[in-house]
Amino acid sequence: MSEARLISIQVGQPRRYGSPDAEDYFDQEWRSAIGQEPVAGAVWLGKTNLAGDKQADLRFHGGVDKAVNGYPSEHYADWIEQLQLALAHGAFGENFTTAGLTEANVCIGDVYRLGDAIVQVSQPRQPCAKLARRWRTKDLAARVIEAGKTGWYLRVLQEGKVEAGMSIELLERPQPQWTIAAANEVIYHGKRDVAAMRALIACPPLSAAWRDELNSRLAKLNGDS
Repeated sequence: MSEARLISIQVGQPRRYGSPDAEDYFDQEWRSAIGQEPVAGAVWLGKTNLAGDKQADLRFHGGVDKAVNGYPSEHYADWIEQLQLALAHGAFGENFTTAGLTEANVCIGDVYRLGDAIVQVSQPRQPCAKLARRWRTKDLAARVIEAGKTGWYLRVLQEGKVEAGMSIELLERPQPQWTIAAANEVIYHGKRDVAAMRALIACPPLSAAWRDELNSRLAKLNGDS
């Protein structure tokens, strides 16, 4: 793997979009912090988020297992061509836009150093309807999943200042079999593959949310059998 780097950092605050009186789906009122803005200089990375970053819906975003959302800069050229939009870093709601890391070479449990901060990969990102609403493309979340270009979430093991341009140093890889791509395959395409789901549940660094989701699926399958 070539040297990985942090290309840019983005943070966002919850805001309202649209109008409560609108009839068109894309123009109806909704609330999100998906509108990320670039940060210049060093920024503090705490246990649950970057300084200046908040989440609108804490049921599905934020928390210790999803403190930071990372996304590969390598995906942007293809999305710009597909969507015919001028997409800047942060367009997919990510806090960290990276180079040298993709779903094929990042694994659940990977531990990385960025300056004084140390982070660990906890799960793939699950794109939601707010991404589609932001770019007025109803099937965008489905397209992200189908392309396998989801990005991932990070938990913070050691707080510290981070800054665009930093190298991302791999310190540990305890679960090399569980690339983000492999985990995506289980969660999105292996919904009846009991053995694969059990194997992913047994991956210690996997986020609590994904473990709960997989256990719920297994319980439902057991109930159907």
